[in-house]
Amino acid sequence: MARAGQVGLARVAVVVRAGAAPLWWLGVVAAGVGVLVPGLTGRRIGVLAGAALFIVATAAVAWARRGRYTALAASAARAGRHDVLQDRAVTLRNWRRGHRWWLLLAFLAALGGAFAVPAAGGLLMAGCGAGLWLKSIWIGRREQSGEALLWVRVDWLAHNSGRPAGKTVRAYRSTGVAAGDAAPGGARRKAPTPA
Repeated sequence: MARAGQVGLARVAVVVRAGAAPLWWLGVVAAGVGVLVPGLTGRRIGVLAGAALFIVATAAVAWARRGRYTALAASAARAGRHDVLQDRAVTLRNWRRGHRWWLLLAFLAALGGAFAVPAAGGLLMAGCGAGLWLKSIWIGRREQSGEALLWVRVDWLAHNSGRPAGKTVRAYRSTGVAAGDAAPGGARRKAPTPA
């Protein structure tokens, strides 16, 4: 918790990446269960429709708001001495707690939708997760090329700890690539191998 005069900062790539794994795995499970249900359209049509939704969702999520991310990254100010860098695990936990009911509702909707179009809802969820993962990789490449990690003020995030490029975010902060416990792109930083 940041004290008076301090600003809590969360990694932009970690916030983006936080939803990738839950959406992917819940989507895969829902699609797997959905294939077991014949549905109104039949399995073949359901899986083909789901594959199309997967591709569209992956592309849409991966490309959404890239201009906003680019503009915020270009104007990022250097983080101050008193800024508090939030751990990767804390950022992930906050995002997942803030979105747990949405994830549950999306999973149940995907399961229920299997009775109409088998596997389609699950593949749509998985596509959203894949899109977030691709977006975090894109952010990581920008961080590596600029040799600066991007951070967002925690109090500018949405109430559910999401939307790192939302309307309330006015600017990003930047640090060197060695700051924090997450690698560029938001993945867990690998421990150095002993010589």
